[in-house]
Amino acid sequence: AIQDFLMHEIQKRIPQAYFIAEEQENDPSILSQEYCFIIDPIDGTTNFIHHNAPFCISIALRNPKELLIGVVYEICQDECFYAWKDSAAYLNGTKIKVSEIDGLSNSFIELGFPYDAEHYRPFVTQMIQRLYGEVSALRLMGSAAAELCYIAAGRFEARLGGLLGPWDVAAGALILMQAGGKLTDFNGGETFYSGKQVLASNGKIHAQILAIIEEMRNYWPK
Repeated sequence: AIQDFLMHEIQKRIPQAYFIAEEQENDPSILSQEYCFIIDPIDGTTNFIHHNAPFCISIALRNPKELLIGVVYEICQDECFYAWKDSAAYLNGTKIKVSEIDGLSNSFIELGFPYDAEHYRPFVTQMIQRLYGEVSALRLMGSAAAELCYIAAGRFEARLGGLLGPWDVAAGALILMQAGGKLTDFNGGETFYSGKQVLASNGKIHAQILAIIEEMRNYWPK
């Protein structure tokens, strides 16, 4: 219902809009359209079902080449994160930026556990063993879009996980990058947009975490 409402209201204002959205069948060729909105109507669905924060609405706009606008509304705390191409990043009208922490020992790290436990468990198990005790603390929040925004606001230093969808990543990715952060896949490349592999950080500890991920390469599901 949320997705239908958002798509209807956007299309009233922009009739030529196309959509990639979580709760529908998607044609990847839509990404070549001039106005493609990428929507997650509720990111953090399990949290929402259990009345547990955070959960949010995530909307991004992109053209065939790049992200143009990102908006993430975290409902529980009434926090609206947003950015557009070449802008600063904002939270409820106030500029935000990533933290200045540059060492793992002081870093607050978010992890993401996909539903596909059978294939993902070996990687998760090894990653926790590698990070536990080396970083300041680990957390599992349950909403990737919100988590990317929390890094943008300096609340965390990094988030790593995979087997997501583009709707989980698109809006938060733009907000984080405009706040000074960095996103890559686990090889340091740009396929993170798909959501399959996502390492997001304040940029200052990115290389350190990539090096740890490289140690875990054999555990990543094929």
